[in-house]
Amino acid sequence: MHPVSHPDHAATSLVTGAAGFIGSHLVDALLDRGDRVIGVDNFVRGQRENLAHLSGCERFHLIEADLSSEEGWRGPLTSLLEEEMVHSLWHLAANSDVAAGVADSDVDLRQTFLTTISALRIAREFQIGSVLFTSSSAVYGESDRELDEDSGPLCPISNYGAMKLASEAALSAACGSWLQRGVAMRLPNVVGSRCTHGVLFDLPKRLAKDPERLEVLGDGYQRKPYMHVRRIVEALLFLEDRAPAGFGRFNIGPEDEITVRDIVSLLTGTLGLSPEVHYGGADRGWVGDVPHYRYRTGRLRSLGWRAQEKSAEAVGTACMELAQNWKDSRCSQ
Repeated sequence: MHPVSHPDHAATSLVTGAAGFIGSHLVDALLDRGDRVIGVDNFVRGQRENLAHLSGCERFHLIEADLSSEEGWRGPLTSLLEEEMVHSLWHLAANSDVAAGVADSDVDLRQTFLTTISALRIAREFQIGSVLFTSSSAVYGESDRELDEDSGPLCPISNYGAMKLASEAALSAACGSWLQRGVAMRLPNVVGSRCTHGVLFDLPKRLAKDPERLEVLGDGYQRKPYMHVRRIVEALLFLEDRAPAGFGRFNIGPEDEITVRDIVSLLTGTLGLSPEVHYGGADRGWVGDVPHYRYRTGRLRSLGWRAQEKSAEAVGTACMELAQNWKDSRCSQ
């Protein structure tokens, strides 16, 4: 394989899922380093307000398009991509609601796998040599072992995880024939501002309705690694710079975990609330939820990057952000 060329200060990046939780933070970081950015979103999960602060930015071009079919993207994207030399395609467009995919398997098929197929077609047609894909710990399924990139067999227990894994396979196949580099980045639980799902999205909404009583899905002993979205974006940019040519898989995350019960304590304490907390009887919050997993990140550390925050620190930072929003919303009432 030839070495991968790295972007200069005037590079153009294409970001799918640009208005989503992680996508919008990535767009901010790419613009901060001087890139021109083409953002694509169908606004099923993404929120326009996540990118509202970029209105008038000459280096950012936002396109509303559905990547689940060629008809959905070819018209809006073709003329622009014919004019731009895109260095990296960041593929973040996906369904992020595991429960929605359990209820309707077409959700993950369309929003996760078919968007990946379209992203790869775009990369091939417009000669984009580097595709960076945000995969998930969900590809591993349930395991009592510490998970590294060679752990297997991979047996996801949700359609979400299955379509992330199928997307990794499609990326690998592309690298076997025409793509210079494909990077599958397996993310842990991610927290921070603009989040659209997860425990720190669900619990604050419940507390806003009733600060005196909190119903928590599952028994609270679910235990997982968490990272703040800002640290995730740092890792993504590092891998763009350092991941070698060919197909690569990388776990991103801290090498520790935190329980839901600990998260509840951090959240309620930061908000200054003392609700009566009621936990469910199941070991998980919903069908398809992996109740616990442990990460190894030696492959990423061998390139020179490791998480500087533990899971509790990441959650604590996110709780502080939530507390400020909580305070602002109450002052405006």
